[in-house]
Amino acid sequence: MSNKPSLKTYWKKNLKYLAILLSIWFLVSFGCGILWVEQLNTFRIAGFKLGFWFAQQGSIYVFVILIFVYVRWMNRLDKDFDVKD
Repeated sequence: MSNKPSLKTYWKKNLKYLAILLSIWFLVSFGCGILWVEQLNTFRIAGFKLGFWFAQQGSIYVFVILIFVYVRWMNRLDKDFDVKD
């Protein structure tokens, strides 16, 4: 038997990361763009109401950032579990 962590644990962590990141994306896109738009519209960014900005551009920016976070987390996870492409 080896001390190497199992691939089942690897996929469990991978799915945990996906759940976290997709939850953040849902909260930003649906929450900030639809649910809390009235409260956010009391603030302005670059001359636009914040709720409108999140609905049009902010959620896309957050999504791109989440892609980079996912790549970083997965590279670290691959290294920890010695998984190669």
